[in-house]
Amino acid sequence: MQSDRTYLFEQAPVPKAVLSMAMPTIASSLVMVLYNLADTYFVGMLNDPVQNAAVTLGAPVLLAFNAINNLFGVGSSSMMSRALGRGDKKTAQQSASFGFWCALLCGALISLFFVFFSAPALQVLGASADNAKATADYLFWTTSCGAVPAILNVVMAYMVRSEGAALHASIGTMSGCFLNMLLDPFFILPWGLNMGAAGAGLATFLSNCVACCYFLVLMVVRRKNSCISLRPCKPDRQVVLGVCGVGIPAAIQNLLNVTGMTVLNNFTSAYGSNAVAAMGIAQKINQVPFYIALGLSQGLMPLVSYNYASGNYRRMKRCFFFAAQIALSFLTVLSVVYWFNSDMLITLFMENPETVAYGSRFLHGMCLALPFLCVDFLAVGVFQACGLGRQALLFAVLRKIVIEIPALVILNLIWPLYGLAYAQTVAEVILSIAAVLVLRNIFQNLGNPPEKAAQATINE
Repeated sequence: MQSDRTYLFEQAPVPKAVLSMAMPTIASSLVMVLYNLADTYFVGMLNDPVQNAAVTLGAPVLLAFNAINNLFGVGSSSMMSRALGRGDKKTAQQSASFGFWCALLCGALISLFFVFFSAPALQVLGASADNAKATADYLFWTTSCGAVPAILNVVMAYMVRSEGAALHASIGTMSGCFLNMLLDPFFILPWGLNMGAAGAGLATFLSNCVACCYFLVLMVVRRKNSCISLRPCKPDRQVVLGVCGVGIPAAIQNLLNVTGMTVLNNFTSAYGSNAVAAMGIAQKINQVPFYIALGLSQGLMPLVSYNYASGNYRRMKRCFFFAAQIALSFLTVLSVVYWFNSDMLITLFMENPETVAYGSRFLHGMCLALPFLCVDFLAVGVFQACGLGRQALLFAVLRKIVIEIPALVILNLIWPLYGLAYAQTVAEVILSIAAVLVLRNIFQNLGNPPEKAAQATINE
């Protein structure tokens, strides 16, 4: 396994190396999209906007899990890949142990919080009298019961991927996703348990438990040949600082995403459950390219981390530019497909005419962001891979606090309801320009001491 990892990170042709790491990650990301779409699709078959609205309103909470995933998943995996690039196995093991146990503790705390404070949480999420019960039932399974397995299976996938085992990471993730899609119709629809949105939550909970079991068994089987250690230990101060230095900005980025989605849902809820359901469907459809870009960025990160730490900057840059060419070409084409087929895509999930009319126009606004979004994602992936947490945090704050949330307010005033769908496009266009400028500066300073390169980027 060691020789295979060294060959992939150091010697394999760049297209082969990038595709070997990225394709399994993209595949598992696409399966996750299907699993998210499955909830929306089968709940939509009930043709009840209230049940669909419940899944939409609960989405920010599930997105909030990604804050923990990024804090201890992205943070520990970045630290592990850079340690492996230096040949430092001890640091890699401590990073894995620290990330796993902290993720477990945070998941348990989130579950307890929702058990005792679900009522005020529903108000913050924008639930109304007609959809509050359905939203609470959905969140009982996904959050009160399911926070720990939902967080741990993603964190462990990051760790496995950091060693170059992208295929195993994808198998673990996809095993849970496929199970979720199989269970959804039985739990949701009238011919099964007829649980509606609550059934979607139960299927998600069980599928995450299965994915966790896969990763735990994998780590036991591979313990002699792996740098991943789940044995509790007291980590070095540098390990904690290294994990948190990358993880905290990544976590804040996701918390800001949750804030943005909650603001969006609160604005949309003023127009009724049909508008909320339509916004949710459009967002889920838009997750297909979103997760492709995210999967490519995550697959690229170990290659960038390893070659950055080992000083092979030429290979690092070649990997990045190859990935950028693939992403830009594909997402531009997909944006065009979405624009001209928006009605058909919304109708696949719900045939309510009002919902379809809303959703089609929402999707028009969202799909314009896709080519710019991939540039932003790849840039943030490079920041995280190189341990440049400040740059990742800066982009997160710019995206949500400085640009997107104010754009939601302004566009909703100028173009009520429909303007909300264009706020992300405004943010991604501005950030993609900033990403190109910052990346150019980072690449120009490679070879300088890390502190000097980072300071040059900050100064710019």
